[in-house]
Amino acid sequence: MANGSRQAAWEFFGTELKRRREEAGFTQVELGARVFVSGGYIGQFEQAIRKPQLDVAQRIDDTLQTDGIFERLCRKLINDRRYADYFAEVVELERLATKVCEFAPTLVPGLLQTAAYAQSVTVAANPFVTDEYVAEKVTARLERASILRDATRPEYWVVLHENTLRMPVGSRVAMAEQLEHIALLMRERHAVVAVLPYSEGAHPSMGGMLALMDFDDAPPIAYTETSFSGTLVDDPAVVKRAQRAYDLLRVAALSPEASLALVESAAEDFRRCASTT
Repeated sequence: MANGSRQAAWEFFGTELKRRREEAGFTQVELGARVFVSGGYIGQFEQAIRKPQLDVAQRIDDTLQTDGIFERLCRKLINDRRYADYFAEVVELERLATKVCEFAPTLVPGLLQTAAYAQSVTVAANPFVTDEYVAEKVTARLERASILRDATRPEYWVVLHENTLRMPVGSRVAMAEQLEHIALLMRERHAVVAVLPYSEGAHPSMGGMLALMDFDDAPPIAYTETSFSGTLVDDPAVVKRAQRAYDLLRVAALSPEASLALVESAAEDFRRCASTT
């Protein structure tokens, strides 16, 4: 679904929500209280400024007795074929989050990736696909990353394992450009990046990547991913454990200043290697 048609569909969602809410005799504040978000959020849903999470859409259906229409609409709209089924909802949640924290053990996170890096990762995982498929995946990843330059962007905190700086993905020039891009985002204060050095050895997230998202009017969520699946977790006890693990990672990581120096040094190393081959 193209971006324009997706936005039009969300606008239909909002218009229909307003109509059904008014028919049921609820104000935005009253409906919000019943589905555990603020009245302001209901207003933003109705104006298609924000997109509701699936569980909120389900509670709206229950409250307004709408026979699942908002759940079905929500499922259809978050089913973006450019993303894996398990990841489409994560993309929507990133746009709603006030804060995103990530730990990346081996791969530069999608929100930080350049086009060349994203292309190399896509081709490595899908060696027989068409150029059109690769271009679609890369474009989707760059669109995701645009939230870091929005006026309403979330706070973005990242812990990168030193693996992500040292592993060459694509050409050495492309890798240098990727690291320079990260350094630029750090200098422009679009992201707070800390590097977990090899010298730290074992760490609290040896099992893989971790993402945490905070929201104004909804509980925090954790997300974990392997090569072929991902899991969103909203159980408060599990999210609390994930937050503790992330806190320990940040404590073990280098300071932002030392991390920036290491990112820039790694970029220079790739530039130097590229010039001598």
